[in-house]
Amino acid sequence: MAATEDRRVLRTQKNLKDALLALLEDKELRELSVTEVTKKAKCNRVTFYAHYKDLNELLSAIFDDYLQGLIAYFRQSFQHLDRFSSKDVQRHQPIFEYIYQNQPIFSLIIKGEVLPGSQNQFCESLVRVSATELALEGENELQMEIPELNYYLTYGMLGFFIYWSKQDFQDSPETMAKKIADLHGKIYEGSIVLGE
Repeated sequence: MAATEDRRVLRTQKNLKDALLALLEDKELRELSVTEVTKKAKCNRVTFYAHYKDLNELLSAIFDDYLQGLIAYFRQSFQHLDRFSSKDVQRHQPIFEYIYQNQPIFSLIIKGEVLPGSQNQFCESLVRVSATELALEGENELQMEIPELNYYLTYGMLGFFIYWSKQDFQDSPETMAKKIADLHGKIYEGSIVLGE
């Protein structure tokens, strides 16, 4: 019985998330009501409030799902490698690819206007991956600690993502990855390796 109930809960949450995303294509979050979302999801307000306290919490859950997807996609891209250079496009391209494939969501996350704190949530997700699974190899000429470098590079990349979003993702993920790889190559010329 618990497995059936869990599947129903997950299905209801998915329906609510899908409904909100569909409605966000035509309206701003502040223009939407719980009633509109539940009507689109084919459930009632009581069901909505059993899962979420408001639309912001529902949108936050959606952001969490996509950020987890981004992390998984990024991790998968380097699992087969022992090492790669900070100048390698392949290090950066998966992030740009995933964002490009999910433009509507990441536009909301990256701009940070709809849900305050979403930019930080995005950057902290990337910092966690870098801090736990990647390490510097060779001399650290910058005399920086790895956490400092991770924050610097990740929040700097946010500027690239904001710019890209404001340009309606005109450049390809490959082009953007090359730009950031070139910049990172200038900042640090050592290798980045998988953590032991």
